[in-house]
Amino acid sequence: MYKDILVTIDFDHDESWSKALPAAIREAKIDGARLHILTVVPTVGMSMVGQFFPKGYEKKVLATYNDRLHEFVAANVPSDIKVQHIVGQGTVYEVILQIAEKTNCDLIVMGAHRPELKDYLLGPNAARVVRHANCSVLVVRD
Repeated sequence: MYKDILVTIDFDHDESWSKALPAAIREAKIDGARLHILTVVPTVGMSMVGQFFPKGYEKKVLATYNDRLHEFVAANVPSDIKVQHIVGQGTVYEVILQIAEKTNCDLIVMGAHRPELKDYLLGPNAARVVRHANCSVLVVRD
């Protein structure tokens, strides 16, 4: 049923993937799908903020996240599953939607926490992805 599954990982919050990744792995095994594992790095290159970081900082951060993602996948994803490692940069929900389009994903799997008051005002990433995705979205509660 699914050929390409996008799963999101936030290294700073284990609950973002602790239940979502196993769900994505199950789906990938059932359908023989490829996992596109995405982590998103916030943008630090804005002119106002970027001036406080040393030259080349952004590239170094992206390379570090890429190495970290490869280590994470090696430790948490069975070797018989096809995986594409993706490090995105920008606003989380926008990057998820862009990558889902670029990779022609049939399914996005992501974790979600119980909403706090600020989430009702601003909207959590999961809600935005569900509203705007062009494919199915599986939201796994922590």
